Amino acid sequence: MLSASALQRLGIAVASTGLALLVGLVVVAATGYDPVQFLVDVFEGSFGDSTATARTLKFTTIFVLTGVAVAVAFRAGVFNIGVQGQFVVGGFATIVTILWLAPFLPGGAVGGVALMALGTVAAVLAGGAYAAIPGLLKAYADANEIITTIMLNFIAVGVVGFLVEGPFRGEGNRAPNTARLPEYVDLPRLVYDNPDFSVVGLAVAVVTVVIVAFVVGRTRFGYDLVTSGRQEAAATFSGVDADRMVVATMTFSGMLAGVAGAVFAIMIQGYYSDPSGVATYGFDAIAVSLLAANNPLGVVPASLLFGGLDSAGSHISINSDLPVQLIDGIIGLVVLFVAAPELFRMAAERVGLGEDRR
Repeated sequence: MLSASALQRLGIAVASTGLALLVGLVVVAATGYDPVQFLVDVFEGSFGDSTATARTLKFTTIFVLTGVAVAVAFRAGVFNIGVQGQFVVGGFATIVTILWLAPFLPGGAVGGVALMALGTVAAVLAGGAYAAIPGLLKAYADANEIITTIMLNFIAVGVVGFLVEGPFRGEGNRAPNTARLPEYVDLPRLVYDNPDFSVVGLAVAVVTVVIVAFVVGRTRFGYDLVTSGRQEAAATFSGVDADRMVVATMTFSGMLAGVAGAVFAIMIQGYYSDPSGVATYGFDAIAVSLLAANNPLGVVPASLLFGGLDSAGSHISINSDLPVQLIDGIIGLVVLFVAAPELFRMAAERVGLGEDRR
Protein backbone atom coordinates (compact mmCIF):
# COMPACT_ATOMS: atom_id res chain seq x y z
CA MET A 1 0.00 0.00 0.00
CA LEU A 2 1.32 3.45 -0.86
CA SER A 3 2.35 5.66 2.02
CA ALA A 4 0.74 9.04 2.52
CA SER A 5 3.94 10.70 1.33
CA ALA A 6 3.92 8.69 -1.88
CA LEU A 7 0.25 9.50 -2.46
CA GLN A 8 0.96 13.19 -1.92
CA ARG A 9 3.77 13.11 -4.42
CA LEU A 10 1.64 11.26 -6.94
CA GLY A 11 -1.07 13.86 -6.50
CA ILE A 12 1.45 16.68 -6.95
CA ALA A 13 2.75 15.11 -10.16
CA VAL A 14 -0.72 14.60 -11.65
CA ALA A 15 -1.94 18.05 -10.61
CA SER A 16 1.25 19.69 -11.89
CA THR A 17 0.91 18.03 -15.28
CA GLY A 18 -2.75 18.97 -15.58
CA LEU A 19 -2.14 22.55 -14.48
CA ALA A 20 0.80 22.92 -16.85
CA LEU A 21 -1.34 21.66 -19.74
CA LEU A 22 -4.15 24.02 -18.77
CA VAL A 23 -1.84 27.03 -18.67
CA GLY A 24 -0.36 25.90 -21.98
CA LEU A 25 -3.81 25.83 -23.56
CA VAL A 26 -4.50 29.35 -22.28
CA VAL A 27 -1.24 30.54 -23.84
CA VAL A 28 -2.12 28.81 -27.11
CA ALA A 29 -5.52 30.51 -27.19
CA ALA A 30 -4.00 33.89 -26.24
CA THR A 31 -1.53 33.68 -29.12
CA GLY A 32 -4.31 33.11 -31.63
CA TYR A 33 -4.04 29.36 -32.16
CA ASP A 34 -6.77 26.78 -31.70
CA PRO A 35 -6.28 25.06 -28.30
CA VAL A 36 -8.42 22.10 -29.35
CA GLN A 37 -6.25 21.54 -32.42
CA PHE A 38 -3.20 21.84 -30.18
CA LEU A 39 -4.49 19.02 -27.97
CA VAL A 40 -5.21 16.92 -31.06
CA ASP A 41 -1.68 17.52 -32.37
CA VAL A 42 -0.16 16.60 -29.01
CA PHE A 43 -2.10 13.33 -28.91
CA GLU A 44 -1.42 12.46 -32.54
CA GLY A 45 2.26 13.24 -32.12
CA SER A 46 2.50 11.07 -29.01
CA PHE A 47 0.28 8.04 -29.66
CA GLY A 48 -1.67 8.80 -32.83
CA ASP A 49 -0.30 5.82 -34.78
CA SER A 50 2.41 3.18 -34.59
CA THR A 51 5.06 5.62 -35.83
CA ALA A 52 4.20 8.17 -33.17
CA THR A 53 4.03 5.51 -30.45
CA ALA A 54 7.43 4.09 -31.44
CA ARG A 55 8.89 7.59 -31.39
CA THR A 56 7.44 8.20 -27.93
CA LEU A 57 8.81 4.91 -26.63
CA LYS A 58 12.22 5.69 -28.12
CA PHE A 59 12.46 8.89 -26.09
CA THR A 60 10.94 7.12 -23.09
CA THR A 61 13.60 4.41 -23.15
CA ILE A 62 16.48 6.87 -22.86
CA PHE A 63 14.64 9.03 -20.31
CA VAL A 64 14.05 5.99 -18.10
CA LEU A 65 17.75 5.14 -18.00
CA THR A 66 19.06 8.68 -17.57
CA GLY A 67 16.24 9.50 -15.16
CA VAL A 68 17.03 6.60 -12.85
CA ALA A 69 20.71 7.59 -12.96
CA VAL A 70 19.78 11.04 -11.64
CA ALA A 71 17.27 9.63 -9.15
CA VAL A 72 19.83 7.33 -7.50
CA ALA A 73 22.19 10.22 -6.82
CA PHE A 74 19.51 12.69 -5.74
CA ARG A 75 17.96 10.11 -3.43
CA ALA A 76 21.30 9.86 -1.66
CA GLY A 77 21.58 13.62 -1.34
CA VAL A 78 24.28 13.89 -4.02
CA PHE A 79 23.55 16.23 -6.93
CA ASN A 80 24.81 14.51 -10.05
CA ILE A 81 24.28 17.15 -12.75
CA GLY A 82 26.82 15.34 -14.92
CA VAL A 83 24.63 12.56 -16.29
CA GLN A 84 24.83 14.12 -19.75
CA GLY A 85 28.62 13.84 -19.76
CA GLN A 86 28.53 10.30 -18.40
CA PHE A 87 25.93 9.43 -21.03
CA VAL A 88 28.21 10.79 -23.78
CA VAL A 89 31.30 8.99 -22.47
CA GLY A 90 29.38 5.72 -22.11
CA GLY A 91 27.93 5.85 -25.61
CA PHE A 92 31.31 6.66 -27.16
CA ALA A 93 32.96 3.81 -25.23
CA THR A 94 30.30 1.44 -26.56
CA ILE A 95 30.92 2.31 -30.20
CA VAL A 96 34.71 2.24 -29.91
CA THR A 97 34.70 -1.09 -28.07
CA ILE A 98 32.43 -2.75 -30.63
CA LEU A 99 34.43 -1.42 -33.57
CA TRP A 100 37.68 -2.61 -32.00
CA LEU A 101 36.43 -6.09 -31.12
CA ALA A 102 34.30 -6.80 -34.21
CA PRO A 103 37.23 -8.20 -36.27
CA PHE A 104 38.03 -10.73 -33.53
CA LEU A 105 34.54 -12.15 -33.03
CA PRO A 106 32.32 -14.12 -35.39
CA GLY A 107 29.61 -12.35 -37.34
CA GLY A 108 25.91 -13.11 -37.20
CA ALA A 109 23.48 -13.03 -34.31
CA VAL A 110 25.82 -14.65 -31.77
CA GLY A 111 28.66 -12.26 -32.54
CA GLY A 112 26.26 -9.33 -32.53
CA VAL A 113 24.89 -10.17 -29.08
CA ALA A 114 28.42 -10.67 -27.72
CA LEU A 115 29.59 -7.33 -29.12
CA MET A 116 26.57 -5.46 -27.74
CA ALA A 117 27.12 -7.03 -24.32
CA LEU A 118 30.82 -6.12 -24.33
CA GLY A 119 30.01 -2.62 -25.57
CA THR A 120 27.51 -2.15 -22.76
CA VAL A 121 30.06 -3.34 -20.19
CA ALA A 122 32.51 -0.78 -21.57
CA ALA A 123 29.83 1.91 -21.25
CA VAL A 124 29.10 0.95 -17.65
CA LEU A 125 32.79 1.09 -16.75
CA ALA A 126 33.38 4.36 -18.59
CA GLY A 127 30.29 6.07 -17.20
CA GLY A 128 31.03 4.87 -13.68
CA ALA A 129 34.67 5.94 -13.83
CA TYR A 130 33.76 9.37 -15.19
CA ALA A 131 31.18 9.89 -12.44
CA ALA A 132 33.64 8.73 -9.78
CA ILE A 133 35.82 11.79 -10.49
CA PRO A 134 33.40 14.37 -9.01
CA GLY A 135 32.57 11.86 -6.28
CA LEU A 136 36.22 11.70 -5.24
CA LEU A 137 36.56 15.47 -5.45
CA LYS A 138 33.51 15.96 -3.22
CA ALA A 139 34.49 13.30 -0.71
CA TYR A 140 38.18 14.07 -0.32
CA ALA A 141 38.66 17.63 -1.57
CA ASP A 142 35.35 19.14 -0.42
CA ALA A 143 34.59 20.25 -3.99
CA ASN A 144 31.01 21.17 -4.85
CA GLU A 145 29.67 18.31 -6.98
CA ILE A 146 27.24 20.58 -8.82
CA ILE A 147 30.09 22.67 -10.21
CA THR A 148 32.40 19.75 -10.96
CA THR A 149 29.73 17.68 -12.71
CA ILE A 150 28.63 20.62 -14.85
CA MET A 151 32.23 21.29 -15.88
CA LEU A 152 32.80 17.61 -16.63
CA ASN A 153 29.82 17.70 -19.00
CA PHE A 154 31.64 20.28 -21.13
CA ILE A 155 34.88 18.31 -20.95
CA ALA A 156 33.15 15.12 -22.09
CA VAL A 157 31.50 16.84 -25.03
CA GLY A 158 34.73 18.60 -26.02
CA VAL A 159 37.04 15.60 -25.76
CA VAL A 160 34.67 13.12 -27.40
CA GLY A 161 33.93 15.69 -30.11
CA PHE A 162 37.67 16.02 -30.81
CA LEU A 163 38.11 12.24 -30.94
CA VAL A 164 35.15 11.79 -33.28
CA GLU A 165 36.41 14.49 -35.63
CA GLY A 166 39.99 13.26 -35.51
CA PRO A 167 41.42 9.86 -34.51
CA PHE A 168 38.12 7.96 -34.49
CA ARG A 169 36.53 9.50 -37.57
CA GLY A 170 35.24 6.88 -39.96
CA GLU A 171 37.24 6.46 -43.12
CA GLY A 172 35.75 8.53 -45.93
CA ASN A 173 33.16 10.20 -43.69
CA ARG A 174 32.44 13.80 -44.57
CA ALA A 175 30.58 14.35 -41.33
CA PRO A 176 32.39 14.05 -37.99
CA ASN A 177 31.17 10.51 -37.28
CA THR A 178 32.82 7.27 -36.32
CA ALA A 179 32.50 4.27 -38.60
CA ARG A 180 29.14 2.53 -38.50
CA LEU A 181 28.59 -0.58 -36.47
CA PRO A 182 28.40 -3.85 -38.43
CA GLU A 183 24.88 -4.61 -39.65
CA TYR A 184 24.56 -7.62 -37.37
CA VAL A 185 25.18 -5.44 -34.30
CA ASP A 186 21.68 -4.12 -33.74
CA LEU A 187 18.66 -4.70 -31.54
CA PRO A 188 15.81 -6.63 -33.20
CA ARG A 189 12.94 -4.44 -34.42
CA LEU A 190 10.04 -6.28 -32.84
CA VAL A 191 6.41 -5.06 -32.79
CA TYR A 192 7.33 -1.66 -34.27
CA ASP A 193 9.09 -1.46 -37.62
CA ASN A 194 11.07 1.62 -36.66
CA PRO A 195 14.80 2.00 -37.36
CA ASP A 196 15.33 4.02 -34.15
CA PHE A 197 13.41 1.94 -31.64
CA SER A 198 13.37 -1.61 -30.36
CA VAL A 199 11.18 -3.02 -27.60
CA VAL A 200 14.31 -4.87 -26.47
CA GLY A 201 15.86 -1.51 -25.59
CA LEU A 202 12.74 -0.55 -23.65
CA ALA A 203 12.83 -3.92 -21.87
CA VAL A 204 16.46 -3.30 -20.90
CA ALA A 205 15.43 0.07 -19.43
CA VAL A 206 12.53 -1.38 -17.43
CA VAL A 207 14.61 -4.30 -16.11
CA THR A 208 17.31 -1.83 -15.11
CA VAL A 209 14.77 0.22 -13.14
CA VAL A 210 13.47 -2.89 -11.36
CA ILE A 211 17.03 -3.90 -10.40
CA VAL A 212 17.83 -0.40 -9.17
CA ALA A 213 14.59 -0.25 -7.15
CA PHE A 214 15.49 -3.57 -5.53
CA VAL A 215 19.05 -2.47 -4.78
CA VAL A 216 17.93 0.85 -3.30
CA GLY A 217 14.98 -0.54 -1.35
CA ARG A 218 16.03 -4.05 -0.36
CA THR A 219 19.80 -4.21 0.08
CA ARG A 220 22.29 -2.98 2.66
CA PHE A 221 24.02 -0.87 0.02
CA GLY A 222 20.73 0.85 -0.82
CA TYR A 223 19.94 1.42 2.84
CA ASP A 224 23.37 2.96 3.42
CA LEU A 225 23.01 5.03 0.26
CA VAL A 226 19.69 6.58 1.30
CA THR A 227 20.60 6.94 4.97
CA SER A 228 23.91 8.67 4.25
CA GLY A 229 22.06 11.19 2.13
CA ARG A 230 19.18 11.90 4.52
CA GLN A 231 20.68 11.21 7.94
CA GLU A 232 24.45 11.37 7.67
CA ALA A 233 24.97 11.32 11.44
CA ALA A 234 22.91 8.15 11.84
CA ALA A 235 24.70 6.52 8.92
CA THR A 236 28.09 7.35 10.40
CA PHE A 237 27.01 6.02 13.79
CA SER A 238 26.01 2.72 12.17
CA GLY A 239 29.47 2.36 10.64
CA VAL A 240 28.95 3.82 7.16
CA ASP A 241 31.92 5.67 5.70
CA ALA A 242 30.21 8.80 4.34
CA ASP A 243 33.07 9.69 1.98
CA ARG A 244 33.18 6.24 0.42
CA MET A 245 29.41 6.24 0.08
CA VAL A 246 29.53 9.52 -1.86
CA VAL A 247 32.02 7.99 -4.30
CA ALA A 248 30.00 4.77 -4.54
CA THR A 249 26.78 6.69 -5.15
CA MET A 250 28.28 8.79 -7.93
CA THR A 251 29.87 5.72 -9.50
CA PHE A 252 26.58 3.80 -9.40
CA SER A 253 24.76 6.76 -10.94
CA GLY A 254 27.38 7.06 -13.69
CA MET A 255 27.16 3.35 -14.47
CA LEU A 256 23.44 3.75 -15.12
CA ALA A 257 24.12 6.77 -17.33
CA GLY A 258 26.59 4.58 -19.20
CA VAL A 259 23.87 2.01 -19.87
CA ALA A 260 21.73 4.83 -21.28
CA GLY A 261 24.61 5.85 -23.55
CA ALA A 262 25.04 2.28 -24.75
CA VAL A 263 21.35 1.84 -25.59
CA PHE A 264 21.32 5.20 -27.38
CA ALA A 265 24.44 4.37 -29.40
CA ILE A 266 23.28 0.90 -30.43
CA MET A 267 19.51 1.34 -30.77
CA ILE A 268 19.32 4.85 -32.21
CA GLN A 269 22.60 5.93 -33.80
CA GLY A 270 24.59 2.89 -34.90
CA TYR A 271 27.71 5.08 -34.85
CA TYR A 272 28.85 8.07 -32.81
CA SER A 273 28.67 11.66 -33.96
CA ASP A 274 29.78 14.97 -32.54
CA PRO A 275 28.13 14.95 -29.07
CA SER A 276 27.46 18.68 -29.22
CA GLY A 277 24.58 17.74 -31.51
CA VAL A 278 23.29 14.92 -29.30
CA ALA A 279 19.99 15.54 -27.54
CA THR A 280 20.27 16.68 -23.93
CA TYR A 281 18.85 13.53 -22.38
CA GLY A 282 21.07 13.85 -19.32
CA PHE A 283 19.83 17.33 -18.52
CA ASP A 284 16.18 16.47 -19.22
CA ALA A 285 16.59 13.51 -16.87
CA ILE A 286 16.81 15.95 -13.95
CA ALA A 287 13.24 17.04 -14.66
CA VAL A 288 12.16 13.41 -15.09
CA SER A 289 13.64 12.48 -11.72
CA LEU A 290 12.08 15.52 -10.07
CA LEU A 291 8.64 14.61 -11.41
CA ALA A 292 9.17 11.05 -10.13
CA ALA A 293 10.16 12.37 -6.66
CA ASN A 294 13.51 10.59 -7.16
CA ASN A 295 11.74 7.23 -6.96
CA PRO A 296 13.27 4.68 -9.38
CA LEU A 297 9.89 3.11 -10.17
CA GLY A 298 8.27 6.53 -10.56
CA VAL A 299 10.80 7.33 -13.27
CA VAL A 300 8.95 5.06 -15.72
CA PRO A 301 5.62 6.95 -15.93
CA ALA A 302 7.46 10.28 -15.68
CA SER A 303 9.64 9.24 -18.63
CA LEU A 304 6.57 8.22 -20.61
CA LEU A 305 5.10 11.69 -20.08
CA PHE A 306 8.29 13.45 -21.16
CA GLY A 307 8.75 11.01 -24.04
CA GLY A 308 5.23 11.73 -25.24
CA LEU A 309 5.76 15.49 -25.04
CA ASP A 310 9.07 15.25 -26.93
CA SER A 311 7.44 13.08 -29.58
CA ALA A 312 4.56 15.55 -29.86
CA GLY A 313 7.07 18.37 -30.26
CA SER A 314 8.73 16.54 -33.16
CA HIS A 315 5.34 15.95 -34.79
CA ILE A 316 4.18 19.54 -34.33
CA SER A 317 7.39 21.00 -35.72
CA ILE A 318 6.90 19.08 -38.97
CA ASN A 319 3.14 18.88 -39.42
CA SER A 320 1.75 22.04 -37.82
CA ASP A 321 2.28 25.77 -37.80
CA LEU A 322 2.00 25.79 -34.01
CA PRO A 323 5.26 26.92 -32.35
CA VAL A 324 7.05 23.86 -30.97
CA GLN A 325 8.34 26.07 -28.14
CA LEU A 326 4.92 25.63 -26.53
CA ILE A 327 5.84 22.02 -25.77
CA ASP A 328 9.06 23.15 -24.10
CA GLY A 329 7.04 25.68 -22.14
CA ILE A 330 4.64 23.01 -20.90
CA ILE A 331 7.58 20.81 -19.81
CA GLY A 332 9.03 23.77 -17.95
CA LEU A 333 5.71 24.44 -16.24
CA VAL A 334 5.43 20.80 -15.16
CA VAL A 335 8.85 21.03 -13.51
CA LEU A 336 8.02 24.39 -11.94
CA PHE A 337 4.74 23.21 -10.45
CA VAL A 338 6.34 20.02 -9.14
CA ALA A 339 9.26 21.90 -7.62
CA ALA A 340 7.20 24.68 -6.04
CA PRO A 341 5.56 22.53 -3.30
CA GLU A 342 8.99 21.17 -2.32
CA LEU A 343 10.42 24.68 -2.16
CA PHE A 344 7.56 25.89 0.03
CA ARG A 345 7.89 22.83 2.26
CA MET A 346 11.64 23.38 2.67
CA ALA A 347 11.09 27.08 3.43
CA ALA A 348 8.43 26.24 6.02
CA GLU A 349 10.75 23.78 7.72
CA ARG A 350 13.53 26.37 7.75
CA VAL A 351 11.42 29.00 9.55
CA GLY A 352 9.66 26.49 11.78
CA LEU A 353 6.16 26.76 10.30
CA GLY A 354 3.89 23.79 10.64
CA GLU A 355 5.58 22.48 13.76
CA ASP A 356 3.58 21.36 16.74
CA ARG A 357 4.40 24.00 19.38
CA ARG A 358 2.25 22.62 22.20
